[in-house]
Amino acid sequence: MGNKLQLSFLVIGILFSGFLLNAQTKITKDQYISKYSELAVKEMKRVGIPASITLAQGMLESGNGNSNLARRSNNHFGIKCHSDWNGKKVYHDDDRKGECFRKYKNVYDSYIDHSDFLTGKTRYASLFELKTTDYKGWAKGLKKAGYATDPKYAHRLIHIIEENDLERFDSGVKVKHTASKPVVKETRRGSKTDNFTIDAFGSHKVEQNNGVKYIKVNPDDSFSSVCTEFGLKEWEIFAYNDLEQNANIQKYKYLYVQPKRSKAHRKHTSHKLKQGETLHYLSQKYGVKISRLYKYNGLKKGDKVKDGQVIQLRKKKK
Repeated sequence: MGNKLQLSFLVIGILFSGFLLNAQTKITKDQYISKYSELAVKEMKRVGIPASITLAQGMLESGNGNSNLARRSNNHFGIKCHSDWNGKKVYHDDDRKGECFRKYKNVYDSYIDHSDFLTGKTRYASLFELKTTDYKGWAKGLKKAGYATDPKYAHRLIHIIEENDLERFDSGVKVKHTASKPVVKETRRGSKTDNFTIDAFGSHKVEQNNGVKYIKVNPDDSFSSVCTEFGLKEWEIFAYNDLEQNANIQKYKYLYVQPKRSKAHRKHTSHKLKQGETLHYLSQKYGVKISRLYKYNGLKKGDKVKDGQVIQLRKKKK
């Protein structure tokens, strides 16, 4: 009887300790804002999404970082897997049972992917015409573009922003926005092309190829100066462009300032190699990760390609 009683007290103690631990580690709104506002501002300067919007979405979608999805998967924006996601996955009940959500190594990666998700989808392109101080326009635009199914999604974002004075983080951003809609030519089928100018950023004109932002390398550029201008770490600029860390920046005409896509634009299915062309050249030309080109063509890193070889750009050839 005594042993059973001691065991019962032990179990109760463990459960109570767990309860206290959860209570102590729960993040408050103020703590969330303090912890991630700098990252939101950094992303605003890099891609032009208002920091207030990023923070409000993170707070709403993650329950201030306390949701199971945020704690288990570092997913602060409720971004689902989708067909172009090749990272780790986790399954949660949402609109439907057992839906697939993206899993990240850390919260930093979640914020980066949130930016890349919005900049990489054409349905959000019109939002980047708005000023970074127009959080109401952004909130309504996100709802209209289908970011969330909640009919009150825009209202909820605006409420969070105004209740916590998040708009204070939107002032002073140096991202320049064009006064009119970016020039986007239409193909015969009505789909948008994959190469167009979007804005100006610092000393560089920023353009898109395959939905990925890139810049033209200036004669006085260094990897360090580009990273400083775009708020990147040096490892990021090397990774985005599939370069070794001892690369010479002046050997490259263009550099991507965000991750390349997993496949080329749908109008580019394959490419026949001309003299001197390499897989890295194709990776940069079509805005596709070189690792995907290896996979689509049954190649391994270091494998040689030859003139006249047809390289698949979107999927493996049947």
